[in-house]
Amino acid sequence: MTKPSITDSPLDDFFQPGFDPRDLGPLAGLLRAKPYLDALITLFRGGEDEVLVRLLILREIGARADAPRWSPQELDAHFAYINPVKRDTVLKRLRDNGLLVWDSDAALYSLSEPGRVALAALATLTQFADGDAELGYLTAQVAAGQSLGNIAPETLQHLLARLNELHGDFADALESQSEFQITRARTKLESVWRWVEKGTDVIRQVLEDESSERQVQQVAQAIALAQGRMLRMTGVFQRRLAELAAQRVHLGQSGLTSTNVADWLRARSQEQLAALGRDLLTFHPEPALVVSDILLDVTEFELLERERDTVLESALPTSELAQSVTAVEAERLVLAEELFAYLKDVRIEATLADAVLADTYPETAYRLSLLSLLGDADAALEQSIVADIVKLPLALHTEDAVDELDHPEVATLTRGSLKPR
Repeated sequence: MTKPSITDSPLDDFFQPGFDPRDLGPLAGLLRAKPYLDALITLFRGGEDEVLVRLLILREIGARADAPRWSPQELDAHFAYINPVKRDTVLKRLRDNGLLVWDSDAALYSLSEPGRVALAALATLTQFADGDAELGYLTAQVAAGQSLGNIAPETLQHLLARLNELHGDFADALESQSEFQITRARTKLESVWRWVEKGTDVIRQVLEDESSERQVQQVAQAIALAQGRMLRMTGVFQRRLAELAAQRVHLGQSGLTSTNVADWLRARSQEQLAALGRDLLTFHPEPALVVSDILLDVTEFELLERERDTVLESALPTSELAQSVTAVEAERLVLAEELFAYLKDVRIEATLADAVLADTYPETAYRLSLLSLLGDADAALEQSIVADIVKLPLALHTEDAVDELDHPEVATLTRGSLKPR
């Protein structure tokens, strides 16, 4: 009796007549991993409570590394806290579906290969249950593949998709102009930042490996760009929060601001908010504007009785001299123009000291602050010399080291360089 083919199974019902599912590339990859998928199906089929007990028993069996094989008596003693009938049912299910192997000669149980692989995958997944599981787990998968020299392009695609989703969420928070949403987004960025840093190290190694597949290199480059956008978000959040802080309304001499009051109100429940407004209204509001007879009178007046101006006079406002800039603004404008004149001629890598070092400390600090805006999309929208600097095809790279300088006002400067993009 021959074994039925894949097209003789119920899977064939999901496809058009005459189409062989094995011709579909993504499905062929799943079919090759079917023994391991069957192990996961066995573990997760059924109710939530059944699944948790199966996982508990299988993880306990796989956790004994010094003596991985179990006798029936040892299983009964170890799982004495579980109902014997339920325990035997779980063990039988694991054995019948190939996750446990019974050695009849030695009368011992042991984990099968698919069972061990399923446990390893679950261990990696549960490791990130207390943190940012999504980005941490994906970064760990990429790092593991890179260390073994076999990174799946699909794993890189998942990491790239997650980074793009996070960047989209952060951009939406900035567009909302809500201080609470921006603060929440900045907290989220800080929580995932360590995974972004680890991912940066892994992606750098992937890009340096010339033996990697072309598809892997392309996705890795896209991930590097996404991580760069995430890096610029830190400064954007800080600048936007500073702008919103300047718009806060202070409540007298109490030290409180409108943000403090709004934050306190957001923390109250609906019942507490209702209690705050109780007994404040002594009468029921009656909006007169929706009463039919009054509404009709107002309409009649607007349409018939109100006198309209037949001739509209409009004139242009008188011309006024533009406000003169202050001495400080003029000095900063000159410094920005000098920096732009230097940067536009940079064609090869230049040191940070050559670009920013000036005669005084304030001038040096101002030039360094302008370099931090390189590539900032928000600042590039302005019409100014600063926007011209931001649009230059240069990238600022800094190191953890600090250089000591022989300068009358600047003692040390962060080591870094400017590189053409």
